[in-house]
Amino acid sequence: MKSKNYDIWLKIGLNILHYRKEQGLTQEQLAEKCNISRTYMQKIETASSSCSLDTLIDISRSLNIPLKKIFEFKD
Repeated sequence: MKSKNYDIWLKIGLNILHYRKEQGLTQEQLAEKCNISRTYMQKIETASSSCSLDTLIDISRSLNIPLKKIFEFKD
């Protein structure tokens, strides 16, 4: 996915990856909690695919973090 918002999706994916690893979860485990496939989770984390806000909400709830954490980008 090389959309005009690719850089933002990449930051979102890196944040999800960070919080997932911080909690010791695999992509498979997080995907199961969100009722999505592991490959879709991998695509979200690598910005190969975008996702809906509903999916981001499911991810944040599964990681037990506020949704805003997914959008906190470091410069």
